[in-house]
Amino acid sequence: MHVLSRLSTDRNGTSALEFAIVAPLFFLVLFTLIAYGIYLSVTHSVQQIAADAARTAVAGLNSSERVTLVNHYLDASRFNYSFINRRKMKVLVSDDPNNPDQFTVTITYDSSDLPIWKMFTFALPEDKIERYATVRVGGM
Repeated sequence: MHVLSRLSTDRNGTSALEFAIVAPLFFLVLFTLIAYGIYLSVTHSVQQIAADAARTAVAGLNSSERVTLVNHYLDASRFNYSFINRRKMKVLVSDDPNNPDQFTVTITYDSSDLPIWKMFTFALPEDKIERYATVRVGGM
C-alpha cells in the first residue's frame, strides 16, 4: 500500500505525460494550418493568373484570337508563384451567351501534386482548383 500512495503523490514525469497526450492533436492542427496555407496560396495564385490572362485576352478580336493570346501568355510567362506548374493548367476562354460584350477566362488547376496531400491532416478541399475572370469588352 505504501508504494501506491507514493505513486499517487509523485509529480515526476507529469509534464511528459501531458505532452504525450496533447502533442498529437497539436501537430495535427499545426500541419492542417500549413496545408490550408499552401492550398489558399495556390488558389490565390490561380485567381491572379486567370485575371492576368483575361486582361491579356482583351486584345483579341474574336474568341479564337483570345484563346491564342491566353495560351501564348501562359506559355511565355515565368510564374513567380510557389507550387504552380503550367502543365497542370487547363484553360477555357468562352464568350458570355447572355452578354456579347463580355467573355470569361476559366483556369482549372490540378493540385494533386502539392505536398499537402501527403500530410496527415484534417479534411482537405478538392484537388481541382477552378477560378475565373470575366472581362467586359469595349468600355462601359
